[in-house]
Amino acid sequence: MRFAAPGVTLGLIGRDAMALAATASSCAAQGAITRVAIADVTDGAAMADLLAQWDNAQPITVAIASAGVTGGRQADGRMDGVAGARRLVETNLLGTMNLVEPLLPRFQARRAGQFALISSLAALRGMPDHPAYCATKAGVLAYGDALRAALRPDGVRVSVIMPGYFASALDDAWHGPKPLAMPLDRMADRVATAIRHGRPTAMIPRRLGLVLRLLALLPSGLADRLIALNRLTYDPGDAP
Repeated sequence: MRFAAPGVTLGLIGRDAMALAATASSCAAQGAITRVAIADVTDGAAMADLLAQWDNAQPITVAIASAGVTGGRQADGRMDGVAGARRLVETNLLGTMNLVEPLLPRFQARRAGQFALISSLAALRGMPDHPAYCATKAGVLAYGDALRAALRPDGVRVSVIMPGYFASALDDAWHGPKPLAMPLDRMADRVATAIRHGRPTAMIPRRLGLVLRLLALLPSGLADRLIALNRLTYDPGDAP
């Protein structure tokens, strides 16, 4: 919605046809041209075919990898398990790569383009209640950092965005303290601004990001005790 405007073409990918149609309609009302595809980012072959079709029709200038799922410690103490961790890795990390990799040679050949990867402040320090989720977002951060350095000589920009807590259906699945949580509109504004300005990295909010960076510098035992003060439980019934 923040990028919808006259003269802009938006390619929208998702699994929910009704939600996609509603989003496309809202974007079109703001003057944007929309292309919609029902697809799952975990399907690498389908993503590659779709992105090639779209890029052949009209060169993509900004690719935003924002698909994500959550998971973690449930109220009864159970963690994700192997199946849950695999779901997180396939969507959050491999799903990001399935968007980026098909477009890489095209962006390099044009010596233009920008990738915006949505990581999380959880990438900065592993949280005791969602280790698999943190691992996937840390992977996105490392992948984005490496890509940015590799692609700089090719004229391709890479932005890694690390949001903290904000009001959303996904966030509602977590129960417990959420320091410096933001309203959805404010988070959307700041993420869109970071992407438009081509910022290499953006911690949102920055204060929470700096706290987590400092925690990572402390002795592990002390950092573990401090991070354990912020305990959360995950209710999969509340997740979209």
